Amino acid sequence: MNRLATFLLIAGLAGAAPASAQSPAPLRVTPGDRSQLVYSYAPVVKRVTPAVVNVYASRVERRQANPLFDDPIFQRFFGQRPGGQTSRSLGSGVIVEASGLVVTNNHVIEGMTEVRVALADRRELDAEIVLRDPRTDIAVLRIKGGSNFPYLETGESDDLEVGDIVLAIGNPFGVGQTVTQGIISGLARTQTGISDYGFFIQTDAAINPGNSGGALVDMSGKLVGLNSAIYSRSGGSVGIGFAIPSAMVRVVVASAQNGGKTVRRPWFGASLQPLSKDIADSLGLDRPSGALVANVHARSPADAAGVRRGDIITAVDSLGVDDPEAFGFRLGTRKLGGSAAVTVLRNGKPVTLAVAMRQAPETPAREEIKLTGRSPFEGATVANYSPAVAEETGVEDVTEGVVITDIDDNSTAARVNLKKGDVVVEVNNSRISRTKDLEEAAAGRPRAWRLTIRRGGQVFQTVLGG
Repeated sequence: MNRLATFLLIAGLAGAAPASAQSPAPLRVTPGDRSQLVYSYAPVVKRVTPAVVNVYASRVERRQANPLFDDPIFQRFFGQRPGGQTSRSLGSGVIVEASGLVVTNNHVIEGMTEVRVALADRRELDAEIVLRDPRTDIAVLRIKGGSNFPYLETGESDDLEVGDIVLAIGNPFGVGQTVTQGIISGLARTQTGISDYGFFIQTDAAINPGNSGGALVDMSGKLVGLNSAIYSRSGGSVGIGFAIPSAMVRVVVASAQNGGKTVRRPWFGASLQPLSKDIADSLGLDRPSGALVANVHARSPADAAGVRRGDIITAVDSLGVDDPEAFGFRLGTRKLGGSAAVTVLRNGKPVTLAVAMRQAPETPAREEIKLTGRSPFEGATVANYSPAVAEETGVEDVTEGVVITDIDDNSTAARVNLKKGDVVVEVNNSRISRTKDLEEAAAGRPRAWRLTIRRGGQVFQTVLGG
Protein backbone atom coordinates (compact mmCIF):
# COMPACT_ATOMS: atom_id res chain seq x y z
CA MET A 1 0.00 0.00 0.00
CA ASN A 2 1.45 3.36 -0.95
CA ARG A 3 1.74 6.29 1.47
CA LEU A 4 -1.21 8.19 0.02
CA ALA A 5 -3.54 5.22 0.48
CA THR A 6 -2.34 4.79 4.07
CA PHE A 7 -3.06 8.46 4.88
CA LEU A 8 -6.48 8.33 3.32
CA LEU A 9 -7.40 5.24 5.33
CA ILE A 10 -6.41 6.98 8.53
CA ALA A 11 -8.47 9.99 7.52
CA GLY A 12 -11.46 7.85 6.55
CA LEU A 13 -11.31 8.95 2.89
CA ALA A 14 -9.78 5.97 1.10
CA GLY A 15 -13.03 4.87 -0.54
CA ALA A 16 -15.56 2.13 0.24
CA ALA A 17 -14.46 -1.12 1.83
CA PRO A 18 -15.72 -4.45 0.49
CA ALA A 19 -19.41 -5.01 1.18
CA SER A 20 -18.72 -7.85 3.63
CA ALA A 21 -16.60 -5.53 5.82
CA GLN A 22 -18.99 -2.58 5.91
CA SER A 23 -20.62 -1.59 9.22
CA PRO A 24 -24.40 -1.03 9.36
CA ALA A 25 -25.40 2.52 8.49
CA PRO A 26 -26.11 4.62 11.60
CA LEU A 27 -29.82 5.01 12.39
CA ARG A 28 -30.94 8.58 11.76
CA VAL A 29 -34.10 9.65 13.59
CA THR A 30 -35.81 13.03 13.55
CA PRO A 31 -36.13 14.44 17.11
CA GLY A 32 -39.64 14.05 18.40
CA ASP A 33 -39.62 17.23 20.50
CA ARG A 34 -37.32 20.06 21.67
CA SER A 35 -36.10 18.11 24.69
CA GLN A 36 -34.46 15.59 22.35
CA LEU A 37 -32.72 18.35 20.41
CA VAL A 38 -31.44 20.92 22.89
CA TYR A 39 -28.74 20.40 25.46
CA SER A 40 -27.70 23.63 27.17
CA TYR A 41 -25.64 25.09 30.01
CA ALA A 42 -28.23 27.87 30.35
CA PRO A 43 -29.73 26.58 33.64
CA VAL A 44 -26.33 26.69 35.34
CA VAL A 45 -25.48 30.06 33.77
CA LYS A 46 -28.73 31.62 34.99
CA ARG A 47 -27.99 30.51 38.55
CA VAL A 48 -24.39 31.68 38.75
CA THR A 49 -24.03 34.84 36.66
CA PRO A 50 -25.89 37.16 39.10
CA ALA A 51 -23.09 36.51 41.63
CA VAL A 52 -20.26 37.46 39.22
CA VAL A 53 -19.39 41.18 39.16
CA ASN A 54 -17.17 43.56 37.24
CA VAL A 55 -14.50 45.26 39.34
CA TYR A 56 -13.31 48.78 38.50
CA ALA A 57 -10.36 50.11 40.52
CA SER A 58 -8.54 53.43 40.25
CA ARG A 59 -6.05 55.75 41.92
CA VAL A 60 -4.91 59.31 41.27
CA GLU A 61 -1.16 59.78 40.79
CA ARG A 62 0.14 63.26 41.49
CA ARG A 63 2.54 64.53 38.88
CA GLN A 64 5.96 65.72 39.96
CA ALA A 65 5.47 69.47 39.69
CA ASN A 66 7.29 72.66 40.56
CA PRO A 67 7.11 73.31 44.34
CA LEU A 68 5.88 76.79 43.44
CA PHE A 69 2.46 75.23 42.75
CA ASP A 70 2.11 74.48 46.48
CA ASP A 71 2.67 78.11 47.46
CA PRO A 72 -0.57 79.61 48.88
CA ILE A 73 0.07 82.96 47.13
CA PHE A 74 0.52 81.19 43.78
CA GLN A 75 -2.72 79.26 44.35
CA ARG A 76 -4.56 82.46 45.28
CA PHE A 77 -3.77 84.12 41.95
CA PHE A 78 -3.43 81.18 39.60
CA GLY A 79 -5.67 78.50 41.12
CA GLN A 80 -4.90 75.04 42.43
CA ARG A 81 -1.96 73.03 41.11
CA PRO A 82 -2.55 70.80 38.11
CA GLY A 83 -4.38 67.56 38.93
CA GLY A 84 -2.80 64.15 38.77
CA GLN A 85 -3.18 61.34 36.31
CA THR A 86 -5.74 58.64 37.06
CA SER A 87 -4.67 55.02 36.76
CA ARG A 88 -7.39 52.43 36.24
CA SER A 89 -7.72 48.67 36.43
CA LEU A 90 -10.46 46.37 35.18
CA GLY A 91 -11.24 42.87 36.34
CA SER A 92 -13.92 40.58 37.66
CA GLY A 93 -15.02 39.28 41.04
CA VAL A 94 -17.33 36.79 42.72
CA ILE A 95 -19.82 37.46 45.53
CA VAL A 96 -19.34 34.70 48.11
CA GLU A 97 -21.58 35.98 50.91
CA ALA A 98 -25.08 37.50 50.88
CA SER A 99 -23.79 40.51 52.85
CA GLY A 100 -21.72 41.55 49.82
CA LEU A 101 -18.31 39.94 50.38
CA VAL A 102 -16.47 39.72 47.04
CA VAL A 103 -13.31 37.82 46.09
CA THR A 104 -11.10 38.94 43.23
CA ASN A 105 -7.42 38.85 42.29
CA ASN A 106 -5.04 41.03 44.26
CA HIS A 107 -3.41 42.19 41.02
CA VAL A 108 -6.75 43.68 39.92
CA ILE A 109 -6.80 46.15 42.84
CA GLU A 110 -3.08 46.31 43.68
CA GLY A 111 -2.01 49.89 44.38
CA MET A 112 -5.55 51.16 43.86
CA THR A 113 -7.44 53.32 46.35
CA GLU A 114 -10.99 53.41 44.96
CA VAL A 115 -13.01 50.36 43.96
CA ARG A 116 -16.45 49.98 42.40
CA VAL A 117 -18.32 46.86 41.40
CA ALA A 118 -20.95 46.49 38.70
CA LEU A 119 -23.53 43.78 39.26
CA ALA A 120 -25.17 41.69 36.56
CA ASP A 121 -28.39 43.73 37.05
CA ARG A 122 -26.44 46.91 36.06
CA ARG A 123 -26.21 48.37 39.56
CA GLU A 124 -22.87 50.03 40.34
CA LEU A 125 -21.81 50.27 43.97
CA ASP A 126 -18.71 51.37 45.85
CA ALA A 127 -16.65 48.73 47.62
CA GLU A 128 -14.02 48.78 50.34
CA ILE A 129 -10.88 46.66 50.38
CA VAL A 130 -11.13 44.28 53.32
CA LEU A 131 -8.03 42.14 52.84
CA ARG A 132 -5.18 41.79 50.35
CA ASP A 133 -3.10 38.63 50.14
CA PRO A 134 -0.34 39.06 47.53
CA ARG A 135 1.09 35.61 48.28
CA THR A 136 -2.02 33.92 46.87
CA ASP A 137 -3.02 36.82 44.56
CA ILE A 138 -6.42 36.98 46.27
CA ALA A 139 -8.16 40.09 47.60
CA VAL A 140 -11.46 40.42 49.44
CA LEU A 141 -13.82 43.38 49.01
CA ARG A 142 -17.08 44.37 50.70
CA ILE A 143 -19.84 46.10 48.76
CA LYS A 144 -21.06 49.29 50.44
CA GLY A 145 -24.82 49.56 50.66
CA GLY A 146 -27.38 46.95 49.79
CA SER A 147 -27.95 43.52 51.24
CA ASN A 148 -29.12 40.04 50.36
CA PHE A 149 -26.84 39.82 47.33
CA PRO A 150 -26.79 36.70 45.14
CA TYR A 151 -23.70 34.63 45.94
CA LEU A 152 -21.90 31.44 44.97
CA GLU A 153 -21.16 28.55 47.26
CA THR A 154 -17.60 27.24 47.10
CA GLY A 155 -17.16 23.72 45.80
CA GLU A 156 -14.44 21.20 46.55
CA SER A 157 -11.54 21.79 44.18
CA ASP A 158 -9.83 18.65 45.51
CA ASP A 159 -12.66 16.59 43.99
CA LEU A 160 -12.02 17.86 40.44
CA GLU A 161 -10.72 15.50 37.79
CA VAL A 162 -9.10 16.17 34.44
CA GLY A 163 -11.87 16.14 31.86
CA ASP A 164 -14.58 17.66 34.08
CA ILE A 165 -16.65 20.34 32.33
CA VAL A 166 -16.37 23.88 33.73
CA LEU A 167 -17.62 27.37 32.88
CA ALA A 168 -15.52 30.56 33.14
CA ILE A 169 -17.40 33.80 33.79
CA GLY A 170 -15.97 37.30 33.75
CA ASN A 171 -15.62 40.55 31.83
CA PRO A 172 -12.94 40.02 29.13
CA PHE A 173 -11.58 43.21 27.54
CA GLY A 174 -14.44 45.12 29.19
CA VAL A 175 -17.00 43.89 26.64
CA GLY A 176 -19.45 42.81 29.36
CA GLN A 177 -20.21 39.66 31.28
CA THR A 178 -19.16 36.66 29.21
CA VAL A 179 -19.47 32.91 29.72
CA THR A 180 -17.06 30.40 28.16
CA GLN A 181 -17.04 26.63 28.44
CA GLY A 182 -14.26 24.08 28.58
CA ILE A 183 -12.82 21.24 30.59
CA ILE A 184 -10.30 20.82 33.37
CA SER A 185 -7.09 20.41 31.36
CA GLY A 186 -4.76 19.82 34.28
CA LEU A 187 -4.51 19.95 38.06
CA ALA A 188 -1.83 20.91 40.57
CA ARG A 189 0.07 23.09 38.09
CA THR A 190 3.10 24.38 39.97
CA GLN A 191 6.23 26.36 39.08
CA THR A 192 4.18 28.86 37.07
CA GLY A 193 5.68 31.90 38.78
CA ILE A 194 2.22 33.42 39.25
CA SER A 195 2.14 33.44 43.07
CA ASP A 196 3.90 31.98 46.09
CA TYR A 197 1.23 29.30 46.38
CA GLY A 198 1.48 28.06 42.79
CA PHE A 199 -0.95 25.15 42.64
CA PHE A 200 -3.33 25.95 39.83
CA ILE A 201 -6.27 24.44 38.01
CA GLN A 202 -5.64 24.54 34.25
CA THR A 203 -8.58 24.92 31.87
CA ASP A 204 -9.13 25.42 28.15
CA ALA A 205 -12.22 27.58 28.78
CA ALA A 206 -11.36 30.90 27.14
CA ILE A 207 -9.91 33.35 29.69
CA ASN A 208 -8.76 36.78 28.55
CA PRO A 209 -7.62 40.07 30.12
CA GLY A 210 -10.50 41.30 32.28
CA ASN A 211 -11.43 37.77 33.34
CA SER A 212 -9.02 37.99 36.29
CA GLY A 213 -10.92 37.41 39.52
CA GLY A 214 -13.89 35.84 37.74
CA ALA A 215 -15.53 32.53 38.52
CA LEU A 216 -14.67 29.04 37.39
CA VAL A 217 -17.74 26.94 38.20
CA ASP A 218 -18.60 23.25 37.93
CA MET A 219 -21.83 21.81 36.57
CA SER A 220 -23.51 22.09 39.96
CA GLY A 221 -22.97 25.84 39.85
CA LYS A 222 -20.38 25.95 42.64
CA LEU A 223 -17.21 28.02 42.64
CA VAL A 224 -14.25 25.68 42.15
CA GLY A 225 -11.65 28.25 41.07
CA LEU A 226 -10.82 31.94 40.74
CA ASN A 227 -9.59 32.73 37.22
CA SER A 228 -6.20 34.39 37.52
CA ALA A 229 -3.83 34.09 34.57
CA ILE A 230 -3.32 32.81 31.05
CA TYR A 231 -0.38 31.52 29.07
CA SER A 232 -0.28 33.57 25.88
CA ARG A 233 2.20 35.14 23.50
CA SER A 234 -0.43 37.38 21.90
CA GLY A 235 -2.30 38.57 24.98
CA GLY A 236 -5.42 36.62 24.05
CA SER A 237 -6.61 33.16 24.99
CA VAL A 238 -4.85 30.19 23.44
CA GLY A 239 -6.66 27.66 25.63
CA ILE A 240 -4.24 27.63 28.56
CA GLY A 241 -5.79 29.38 31.54
CA PHE A 242 -5.08 29.07 35.26
CA ALA A 243 -7.40 29.38 38.25
CA ILE A 244 -6.72 29.44 42.00
CA PRO A 245 -8.42 26.41 43.59
CA SER A 246 -11.45 27.08 45.78
CA ALA A 247 -9.68 25.37 48.70
CA MET A 248 -7.31 28.36 48.91
CA VAL A 249 -10.05 30.90 48.21
CA ARG A 250 -11.97 29.51 51.19
CA VAL A 251 -9.00 30.09 53.53
CA VAL A 252 -8.59 33.73 52.52
CA VAL A 253 -12.33 34.42 52.75
CA ALA A 254 -12.44 32.88 56.23
CA SER A 255 -9.69 35.26 57.40
CA ALA A 256 -11.67 38.23 56.05
CA GLN A 257 -14.88 37.02 57.70
CA ASN A 258 -13.06 36.83 61.04
CA GLY A 259 -11.96 40.45 60.72
CA GLY A 260 -8.35 39.76 59.85
CA LYS A 261 -6.26 42.10 57.70
CA THR A 262 -3.83 39.30 56.88
CA VAL A 263 -4.30 35.59 56.29
CA ARG A 264 -3.46 33.33 59.23
CA ARG A 265 -1.76 30.14 58.03
CA PRO A 266 -0.06 27.17 59.67
CA TRP A 267 3.71 27.36 60.06
CA PHE A 268 5.81 24.32 59.18
CA GLY A 269 9.29 25.58 59.99
CA ALA A 270 11.53 23.85 57.47
CA SER A 271 13.25 24.75 54.21
CA LEU A 272 12.33 22.56 51.25
CA GLN A 273 13.76 22.01 47.80
CA PRO A 274 12.59 20.13 44.70
CA LEU A 275 13.61 16.53 44.31
CA SER A 276 15.75 16.41 41.17
CA LYS A 277 16.21 13.28 39.07
CA ASP A 278 19.84 12.98 40.18
CA ILE A 279 18.87 13.10 43.86
CA ALA A 280 16.03 10.63 43.27
CA ASP A 281 18.43 8.25 41.50
CA SER A 282 20.96 8.52 44.32
CA LEU A 283 18.24 7.61 46.84
CA GLY A 284 17.03 4.69 44.77
CA LEU A 285 13.64 6.26 44.01
CA ASP A 286 11.82 5.35 40.81
CA ARG A 287 10.70 8.94 40.15
CA PRO A 288 11.60 12.48 41.35
CA SER A 289 8.40 13.23 43.26
CA GLY A 290 8.17 14.91 46.64
CA ALA A 291 9.69 17.81 48.57
CA LEU A 292 13.18 17.33 50.06
CA VAL A 293 13.72 18.74 53.55
CA ALA A 294 16.90 20.82 53.34
CA ASN A 295 16.83 22.31 56.84
CA VAL A 296 14.62 22.19 59.94
CA HIS A 297 14.28 25.29 62.09
CA ALA A 298 14.72 24.80 65.84
CA ARG A 299 11.57 24.89 67.97
CA SER A 300 9.30 24.81 64.91
CA PRO A 301 6.29 22.48 64.44
CA ALA A 302 8.36 20.41 62.00
CA ASP A 303 11.13 20.08 64.58
CA ALA A 304 8.68 19.13 67.33
CA ALA A 305 7.06 16.49 65.10
CA GLY A 306 10.39 14.82 64.35
CA VAL A 307 10.90 15.94 60.75
CA ARG A 308 14.56 15.45 59.80
CA ARG A 309 16.87 16.91 57.22
CA GLY A 310 16.89 14.57 54.21
CA ASP A 311 13.27 13.46 54.66
CA ILE A 312 11.18 13.49 51.48
CA ILE A 313 7.64 14.77 52.03
CA THR A 314 5.17 12.83 49.89
CA ALA A 315 1.72 13.65 51.32
CA VAL A 316 -0.29 15.85 53.69
CA ASP A 317 -3.41 14.23 55.11
CA SER A 318 -3.12 11.56 52.39
CA LEU A 319 -3.12 14.21 49.62
CA GLY A 320 -0.10 13.79 47.36
CA VAL A 321 2.83 16.22 47.28
CA ASP A 322 5.01 16.37 44.15
CA ASP A 323 7.15 19.42 44.96
CA PRO A 324 7.61 22.23 47.53
CA GLU A 325 4.89 24.36 45.90
CA ALA A 326 2.39 21.54 46.26
CA PHE A 327 3.38 21.10 49.92
CA GLY A 328 2.97 24.84 50.55
CA PHE A 329 -0.53 24.72 49.09
CA ARG A 330 -1.55 21.62 51.04
CA LEU A 331 -0.25 23.05 54.31
CA GLY A 332 -1.70 26.50 53.57
CA THR A 333 -5.20 25.08 53.22
CA ARG A 334 -5.13 23.27 56.58
CA LYS A 335 -6.96 24.86 59.51
CA LEU A 336 -5.08 26.23 62.50
CA GLY A 337 -5.37 24.09 65.58
CA GLY A 338 -5.09 20.34 65.74
CA SER A 339 -2.54 18.60 63.55
CA ALA A 340 -1.90 17.37 60.01
CA ALA A 341 -0.56 13.96 59.04
CA VAL A 342 2.63 14.59 57.05
CA THR A 343 4.00 11.50 55.31
CA VAL A 344 7.74 11.38 54.60
CA LEU A 345 10.08 8.87 53.03
CA ARG A 346 12.96 8.13 55.39
CA ASN A 347 15.57 5.55 54.44
CA GLY A 348 13.20 4.35 51.74
CA LYS A 349 10.31 3.72 54.13
CA PRO A 350 7.17 5.83 54.63
CA VAL A 351 6.78 7.48 58.05
CA THR A 352 3.72 9.52 59.06
CA LEU A 353 4.26 12.38 61.50
CA ALA A 354 1.66 14.52 63.31
CA VAL A 355 2.59 18.16 62.75
CA ALA A 356 0.86 20.79 64.90
CA MET A 357 -1.02 23.41 62.88
CA ARG A 358 -0.05 26.58 64.70
CA GLN A 359 0.71 30.09 63.55
CA ALA A 360 4.26 31.37 63.18
CA PRO A 361 5.43 33.33 66.26
CA GLU A 362 6.28 36.99 66.06
CA THR A 363 9.48 36.75 68.05
CA PRO A 364 11.19 39.18 68.22
CA ALA A 365 8.49 41.86 67.98
CA ARG A 366 8.32 43.36 64.52
CA GLU A 367 8.79 47.04 65.61
CA GLU A 368 7.56 48.11 62.18
CA ILE A 369 8.73 51.51 60.91
CA LYS A 370 7.98 53.47 57.74
CA LEU A 371 11.13 55.32 56.70
CA THR A 372 11.03 58.93 55.56
CA GLY A 373 13.64 61.57 54.82
CA ARG A 374 16.38 61.65 52.20
CA SER A 375 17.73 58.11 51.96
CA PRO A 376 17.43 55.17 49.56
CA PHE A 377 14.86 53.70 52.00
CA GLU A 378 12.36 56.58 51.78
CA GLY A 379 8.90 55.05 51.33
CA ALA A 380 9.86 51.59 52.62
CA THR A 381 8.18 49.94 55.59
CA VAL A 382 10.50 47.59 57.50
CA ALA A 383 10.13 45.08 60.32
CA ASN A 384 12.36 42.88 62.45
CA TYR A 385 12.74 39.37 61.09
CA SER A 386 10.61 36.71 62.78
CA PRO A 387 8.95 33.49 61.61
CA ALA A 388 5.68 35.44 61.26
CA VAL A 389 7.29 38.09 59.05
CA ALA A 390 8.99 35.34 57.06
CA GLU A 391 5.60 33.70 56.40
CA GLU A 392 4.10 36.99 55.24
CA THR A 393 6.95 37.93 52.91
CA GLY A 394 8.23 34.53 51.77
CA VAL A 395 11.70 35.11 53.23
CA GLU A 396 13.60 31.89 53.99
CA ASP A 397 16.90 30.82 55.53
CA VAL A 398 17.41 34.00 57.57
CA THR A 399 18.02 34.04 61.31
CA GLU A 400 17.84 37.80 61.98
CA GLY A 401 17.76 41.15 60.26
CA VAL A 402 15.38 43.78 58.96
CA VAL A 403 12.87 42.85 56.25
CA ILE A 404 11.17 45.27 53.85
CA THR A 405 7.46 44.50 54.21
CA ASP A 406 6.04 47.20 51.91
CA ILE A 407 7.16 49.92 49.49
CA ASP A 408 5.19 52.97 48.38
CA ASP A 409 4.73 53.54 44.69
CA ASN A 410 6.89 56.34 43.25
CA SER A 411 9.02 56.41 46.42
CA THR A 412 12.82 56.58 46.51
CA ALA A 413 12.93 52.94 47.63
CA ALA A 414 10.89 51.93 44.58
CA ARG A 415 13.05 53.98 42.21
CA VAL A 416 16.30 52.39 43.46
CA ASN A 417 14.72 48.96 42.91
CA LEU A 418 14.37 47.83 46.51
CA LYS A 419 11.67 45.17 46.77
CA LYS A 420 9.28 43.74 49.32
CA GLY A 421 10.98 40.76 50.96
CA ASP A 422 14.48 42.23 50.74
CA VAL A 423 16.53 41.78 53.92
CA VAL A 424 18.75 44.76 54.77
CA VAL A 425 22.05 43.33 56.01
CA GLU A 426 24.37 46.37 56.16
CA VAL A 427 24.30 50.10 55.43
CA ASN A 428 27.69 51.78 54.92
CA ASN A 429 29.42 48.80 56.59
CA SER A 430 27.22 49.05 59.71
CA ARG A 431 25.39 45.83 60.61
CA ILE A 432 21.60 46.16 60.63
CA SER A 433 20.00 43.87 63.21
CA ARG A 434 16.85 45.82 64.25
CA THR A 435 14.61 48.41 62.65
CA LYS A 436 16.04 51.07 64.98
CA ASP A 437 19.50 50.39 63.50
CA LEU A 438 18.18 51.06 59.99
CA GLU A 439 16.28 54.16 61.10
CA GLU A 440 19.48 55.62 62.55
CA ALA A 441 21.53 54.69 59.48
CA ALA A 442 18.93 56.20 57.14
CA ALA A 443 19.06 59.51 59.04
CA GLY A 444 22.70 60.04 58.03
CA ARG A 445 23.92 62.26 55.18
CA PRO A 446 26.78 60.30 53.59
CA ARG A 447 28.27 61.16 50.20
CA ALA A 448 27.37 57.66 49.04
CA TRP A 449 25.19 54.83 50.26
CA ARG A 450 26.72 51.35 50.32
CA LEU A 451 23.93 48.81 50.80
CA THR A 452 24.19 45.07 51.40
CA ILE A 453 20.89 43.35 50.59
CA ARG A 454 19.80 39.73 50.77
CA ARG A 455 17.22 38.75 48.12
CA GLY A 456 16.04 35.29 47.15
CA GLY A 457 18.83 33.56 49.03
CA GLN A 458 21.58 35.69 47.44
CA VAL A 459 23.49 38.60 48.96
CA PHE A 460 24.56 41.54 46.82
CA GLN A 461 25.99 45.03 47.31
CA THR A 462 25.13 48.25 45.58
CA VAL A 463 26.45 51.80 45.85
CA LEU A 464 24.12 54.80 45.43
CA GLY A 465 24.84 58.51 45.34
CA GLY A 466 24.15 60.50 48.48
